[in-house]
Amino acid sequence: MADSQPCVRLADEHFDDYVLGADFTAQVCGYASPVFNQPVADWPFRSIRPYRKDYGIDSAEFARYRETGAGGAIFMAWLGERAVGHVVVSRHWNNLAYVDELAVDVSARGLGVARALLDVAQFWAVKQGLPGIMLETQNNNLPACRLYERCGFRLGGIDYLRYQAIDAASHETALFWYRLFADG
Repeated sequence: MADSQPCVRLADEHFDDYVLGADFTAQVCGYASPVFNQPVADWPFRSIRPYRKDYGIDSAEFARYRETGAGGAIFMAWLGERAVGHVVVSRHWNNLAYVDELAVDVSARGLGVARALLDVAQFWAVKQGLPGIMLETQNNNLPACRLYERCGFRLGGIDYLRYQAIDAASHETALFWYRLFADG
């Protein structure tokens, strides 16, 4: 599987089964303190006792985007005959494309799947006439932060309170990333 390139296409009838059978968990080892205009590698980092985070992806949440004219789309990534990732992209209220969800099965991480999905999301945004893309991740998901940085996104917002109602003791912080096409 490592030798094949991901193939990305619109979600099909296999989407629900793929989501049910995939492992989207991630190991959390700590929390970064994000700093604007500074590389992710230079952000201060506080280690914690590692734990597995389950993102609880629900295939029905964005089902409306599987229909033409719904204002969004779901794309699936395949390695050979196996679905290994997906991206949900929509038109946000601020006239940017919004990546509602980007997920790659644990078995396919590090194989270029997420980058291929982001490339397709960008292509979709350009075809929609949108000036850029935005997305959100958390300060405990440094692999995602590094990916977005490598793909030309820049940190545009930090929300320290977004996850407090879920777990008041959490240090999880929402990070908003932007890629404006005029920036190059």
